[in-house]
Amino acid sequence: MYSLREAWLIMHDKLPYEQWDGRMYCNETDANITFRANKTQGFMAAYTFTLVIEGWLTIVYNGKELTLSPNDLYIYSPGLEVTILAASENYRGICLLADEHLTIDSPTVHDLVNIAYAPIVQLHEPKIALSHEDAHRMEEKMREIVGYLHSDHIYKNKILQMLYAVFLLDVQSVQTKAISQRQVPQRVEELFFGFIRLLPVHFAEHHDIAFYASSLNISSVYLSRIVRQITGRTVIDYINQHLLMEASYLLRTTSLSVSQIADRLHFADPPSFSRFFSRKKGITPKDYRKHISI
Repeated sequence: MYSLREAWLIMHDKLPYEQWDGRMYCNETDANITFRANKTQGFMAAYTFTLVIEGWLTIVYNGKELTLSPNDLYIYSPGLEVTILAASENYRGICLLADEHLTIDSPTVHDLVNIAYAPIVQLHEPKIALSHEDAHRMEEKMREIVGYLHSDHIYKNKILQMLYAVFLLDVQSVQTKAISQRQVPQRVEELFFGFIRLLPVHFAEHHDIAFYASSLNISSVYLSRIVRQITGRTVIDYINQHLLMEASYLLRTTSLSVSQIADRLHFADPPSFSRFFSRKKGITPKDYRKHISI
């Protein structure tokens, strides 16, 4: 996967400012700028939060077409493919991007697990329709982050982390208004985030539920139940999502052969990898590579 820093360079050819650490950025966007995201979304290890200010934007997110209008907050989560299809000429938004680890390690994200279908966890409903007041408040928070990003404040990084935590709490607040709250026991929450932390490190080598369950000292059945309870998805869904994302990334950005990629991702053999990729993508690895090189 691309880090946020790598993705930014691909989209914009230069860093936003010389000393940027690649952990967080926030900027205004328009139709021209937003189409650049098609180069990296689905392959970027970062969360993005886009608030539509004016005009409209149409995207395909995880196979579902969505149209975003003013006061809509769109949340991109790492691993699911996104394509920006169209945007109005007057489209304007403000976009906050944050490194995946910065987000997952934030205590505020743990609070989001307590909200049924919280977008950072659930991933399949990435749009929240905000009231005018909520949208205005979140825009103000994002613009405050912009201000500190370009400041020389001695405690800039700490302040940015705190502002991001406040922003995530606002996400939680607006989500709570839309859906009913469902409390998750602390132990269940801890186990879920334990799985989420293990996954990016071990998915290439371990495709089986048993490894993650054993690492957390629980049974495979219990881990499966926890993940489905919190997210509505299966453990295998999460593993396959990471495998597909990494395979697509390697096909796009390296000259590794299909056999070498299959070996790197610990498939039994190249045909097994090709069948997996074709089933998930609807195209063979070789044809996928040819298509993106055109």
